[in-house]
Amino acid sequence: MSKIKWNGGALLAPVPPALVTCGTMERSNVLTIAWTGILNTIPPKTYIAVRPERFSYPLIERLGAFVINLPTAKLVRAVDLCGVKSGRDTDKFALTGLTPVPAGEVPCPLIAESPLALECRVTQKIPLGSHDMFLADIVAVDVEQSLIDRAGKLHLDRAGLLAYAHGEYFELGKKLGSFGYSVRKKTRPPQKSRADGAGSARKPRKKR
Repeated sequence: MSKIKWNGGALLAPVPPALVTCGTMERSNVLTIAWTGILNTIPPKTYIAVRPERFSYPLIERLGAFVINLPTAKLVRAVDLCGVKSGRDTDKFALTGLTPVPAGEVPCPLIAESPLALECRVTQKIPLGSHDMFLADIVAVDVEQSLIDRAGKLHLDRAGLLAYAHGEYFELGKKLGSFGYSVRKKTRPPQKSRADGAGSARKPRKKR
């Protein structure tokens, strides 16, 4: 497959167009951030990259906290509005109809309509150039109860999560496998014994 070489650019995709909430319940804001991800497991760490001129930047910097809310396909319009409108002159919760609810471990609100939220405390700010990275510990996870089965397993594939790739939004679609499926041993169906009648029946001989 032939390729054309371009200069280095921020073209990693798909990424989650996360709805990041910051501030307090009394004075909060929500912004769309696609540059986020997981950095570590123990302790669980994440990050968001924010331009210093964004309205939310000083809110995150001052409180040292934020919440990453994963959006569903039903929230795509709200995601886009929160990415193009500024909290300086717009109440984005009122504009989008999103519902702020208190978090358990940080002062920032959660978004009620989001199926999963990561409550985060900032541990470090790293200037990178156009953006600053807020490195954070994930101190709590809030999960929609309907996505958890009786055994306690999370089925996030049922949430209809949203993805973002090169300026366009997509709904996550067909499941192709699960982690480790390529090396997982296939279970063979139990073989029937002769007592079950499998392979034991013989054709009657013709009488001569």
